[in-house]
Amino acid sequence: MAAVAQRSSGDDVFSIPLEEIDVSDPQLYQDDTWHPYFARLRRDDPVHWCPDSRYGPYWAVTKYQDIMQVEVNHGTYSSDAGTGGIQIEDQPADLVRPSFIRMDPPRHDDQRKVVSPIVAPQNLANMEATIRERTRHVLDGLPRGETFDWVEKVSVELTTMMLATLFDFPWEERRKLTYWSDVAICNVHAPESPVHSEAERFEELKKMAETMAALFNERAKGPPKFDLLSMLAQGAATREMPLREFMGNLSLLIVGGNDTTRNSMTGGLLALSRNPDQYRKLRDNPDLVASLVPEIIRYVTPVIHMRRTAKEDSELGGKTIRKGDKVVIWYVSGNRDPEAIDDPDRLIIDRARPRQHLSFGFGIHRCVGNRLAELQLRILWEELLPRFPAIEVMGPPRRVYSNFIHGIRSLPVRIPA
Repeated sequence: MAAVAQRSSGDDVFSIPLEEIDVSDPQLYQDDTWHPYFARLRRDDPVHWCPDSRYGPYWAVTKYQDIMQVEVNHGTYSSDAGTGGIQIEDQPADLVRPSFIRMDPPRHDDQRKVVSPIVAPQNLANMEATIRERTRHVLDGLPRGETFDWVEKVSVELTTMMLATLFDFPWEERRKLTYWSDVAICNVHAPESPVHSEAERFEELKKMAETMAALFNERAKGPPKFDLLSMLAQGAATREMPLREFMGNLSLLIVGGNDTTRNSMTGGLLALSRNPDQYRKLRDNPDLVASLVPEIIRYVTPVIHMRRTAKEDSELGGKTIRKGDKVVIWYVSGNRDPEAIDDPDRLIIDRARPRQHLSFGFGIHRCVGNRLAELQLRILWEELLPRFPAIEVMGPPRRVYSNFIHGIRSLPVRIPA
């Protein structure tokens, strides 16, 4: 029944029986047909019980304020890997990889504090010149008058260089970081994924851990340095992590430093090309980059959902949540909630409160690198606008098959000669 519902679109969605709506289908996001399903749920059933999905039964929480309530009540709604973690799809019990995003306090707090100094304001200020220099180099090397893939030439290249800096990873091998990020986050059922089973994913991430362990051990013996591996190697809460926790935290930091920024770099260009009035407004007033960046991050919503598991019976949106229930908060829907955000389906680059969005999460699990992501995007648009008055999108994007990462695999563009 649910599969039939997913083939409907537009107004048809509002005639589907509510019990047939299942927003966990990755095809909705690859086809970019998710909008009307969430509009229906926000209107008619904001805390929606889906009794039957490929991931088992779950609650779909779709309105901004209800999502916030789940985010701040971490004592009731757990992120811990032992209770289910942060994704709607359960990891096989024998392949679970804990990380601090998959932990509740106090372990979450202790491990997060180890790495948070890398994105402290002073360190971001110190990194700005390097990020700007690299961005200029990438943009100046782009071809003119011919079609190329923006994802490969710009988004992946810039985020990979940033990852190599954050980890102080060997520069000539930096594309390994991109590969490991793709392995860690991909849907193994997609034909284009780098791995096609959870066991294969585990083995590839184990190879990653072995590579990183050599650097980790070297830095554990050396003087303190300001990179993520050194921080992990010398932090009291992280220096003696078991293998799976080491794998989990490395994966988290690589993905966190990669996917949000990469897909916002691409999704932002695509959104502006589809909203030429906003693109003109930006070209006429480049100072709007400051509000453009958080608006892009809201509009794109790079992380589609987060999952929690109820630790006790509770009430949410008038519904009774039972202990052990899977509770999924859909950021893509909260960021389109008209009760929280004015005219949310429109890209408006000069919003009065552009940071009022859920894309970075909220509460104790708010993305630790959110300011770094904004910095990279700000610099990209500050450097892009004076160079290229126009960048033409030459075809539709190829989107990622995933219900977790709102990713774009490729985007053909052309810079007029």
